[in-house]
Amino acid sequence: MSVHPIVPVSQGAGNQKAQEGIESGLDFRILGPLDVRLNGQGLTVGGPRQRAVLSALLLSANQVVSCDSLIEKVWNGRPPRTARTQVAICIATLRKVFRGAGWDEETITTAAPGYMLSLAGHSLDSLRFEQLVARATEWTAEDRPAEAAAALREALALWRGPALGGVYAPFAETEAARLDEHRMLAVEQQMALRLQLGEHQALLGELQALVGACPLRDRLRYYLMLAQYRSGRRAEALTTFRDGMRYSIEEIGLELGAELQSLHDSILRDEFPQLAVPGIAAPQRDAPRPAPCQLPESDPYFTGRSREQWLMDDALLSDSPQIHSPIAYLTGSPGIGKSSLAVNWAHRSAHRFPDGQLYADLRQDRTLDVLHRFLRRLGAEGALPVDVAEAAVRYRAMLEGRRVLVVLDHASSYAGLRHLLPGRGECSVVITGQADLDELLQKHSALRLRVGPLSDEESRLVLSSVLRDSRAEESPRATRQLAVLCGHTPPALRAAATKLLTKQHWRVSDLVRRLERSADRLAELSIGEDSLRARLDRSVGELAPLPASAYRELSRLDGADFETAEAAKVLGTDLLAAEDLIETLVDAQLLEVVGRGASGEMRYRWQELVRLHAFHSLCATPDLADCFG
Repeated sequence: MSVHPIVPVSQGAGNQKAQEGIESGLDFRILGPLDVRLNGQGLTVGGPRQRAVLSALLLSANQVVSCDSLIEKVWNGRPPRTARTQVAICIATLRKVFRGAGWDEETITTAAPGYMLSLAGHSLDSLRFEQLVARATEWTAEDRPAEAAAALREALALWRGPALGGVYAPFAETEAARLDEHRMLAVEQQMALRLQLGEHQALLGELQALVGACPLRDRLRYYLMLAQYRSGRRAEALTTFRDGMRYSIEEIGLELGAELQSLHDSILRDEFPQLAVPGIAAPQRDAPRPAPCQLPESDPYFTGRSREQWLMDDALLSDSPQIHSPIAYLTGSPGIGKSSLAVNWAHRSAHRFPDGQLYADLRQDRTLDVLHRFLRRLGAEGALPVDVAEAAVRYRAMLEGRRVLVVLDHASSYAGLRHLLPGRGECSVVITGQADLDELLQKHSALRLRVGPLSDEESRLVLSSVLRDSRAEESPRATRQLAVLCGHTPPALRAAATKLLTKQHWRVSDLVRRLERSADRLAELSIGEDSLRARLDRSVGELAPLPASAYRELSRLDGADFETAEAAKVLGTDLLAAEDLIETLVDAQLLEVVGRGASGEMRYRWQELVRLHAFHSLCATPDLADCFG
């Protein structure tokens, strides 16, 4: 395999983080010898087979890799009879390596029909490389060559040697060659940008080394000739052309390409003004920009929600001023499917917003960062305002006269989203979150839509879409009971279906019986970092200490529903204080209001899986370790 040379670079991001004392997840590195680090310390991955399995999972990070695919990659079509067992041993060993280094969270999960390595909380150098190159391409198109060149410099600094070094398998060689070609394209793009910035003299040495190592890459030879000519070395530029022509004819029997020959002729005629840099498209400021489309992919298992979608159609798409609302706020308990509904509706209705669709996950980005990203997508050029209010004014001005859909996912406060709301006009906004957002409802004509559990039929469809067999239809009674045990929530239903998918010999009733007997049903119904348990953990983690404590303590009550007086006894407070704590949990969508009891007091209700989560959180408290008996 031909590998292009790599100039030594400074320390990677992982080492830098370690030196700064920053706690981080696992740092996976494949742009060079396969390497895994935690806080700057290298981990011993193991032998050739474990390195091959880990590499295969990293090359498909955040995706399920089937066991059959891993076997094919590791043994190249000649597996032993024990191949599945050996793959399982490799996975178990890798998990043990990560735990032994101090990373207790599960990074490699079992997911039918194989395994998935999740990068949540971790880093992968090849992914970072791709992101930086994509950013450089955007900045190049926006005529920002200095920023683009800096992004490429950072991207190329991630390389430490030939990709996937130390992984000896045909698939690794193929992937290494692909990655290396991407690196060379990035090198060429960086050379072009630096020439555009006038760095021709500084580039001479680098380009000579690159052309010497890769003599058949015409674009690099072009850049070297151009740098030589611009540095007053016309004769050297012509010699570089003649050397390249001779080498190309001797090695592959072909003359140099038309682009190089045209450059040679221009140098002979001293046509300096005509000597442009290929590979850098001039920004077409007058050309219409394509409408932005930032929507994430739809949930492949999304189903039902016809009532909610009908209400959203009525509010957001209606031409009638009596029922039209520019904003829909979807709220509901953790894991109930708010984001899936918002994204699915946005895709289905995208044609009604011809000027584009903007999307932001407000858990991850600051308001100013979101505004800057939106402004760039809408066509803003040059420097952007560094003040949030000023950026919001420019954002609203750019939306004027346009019909754009804005999806704001996981909003936690009105303050965090108010600058992202368009002004008056034809734009529509879909917001998801668990907070009440009273200010949003007071200041804007917004539809508040509470997303509830799925119906029996919708739950069956979710199970069937994952299973892809007839088991859910064959046992309708067991299927309904399974939906009840899953709280009719999408993530729990998908987890249940995944268990059945991996246990082809199980009937639905077998899983129902197992869940009914389980001491920790929520654990049985939680798979991966986006499981129902993980979502509930995040929601409770956002509570203040007193409501979080009340959440756990209220799980001591018998039954799913209760009155304020019962809660006050368990919490050891008066009625007013108890009501305040309960209402905080209602606002966070962790409890439901079911009306008033016979005494006239307000009654509240747990969703069963939420109550189980609260109880297990209570039992996990150090001084309450005897909860499980």
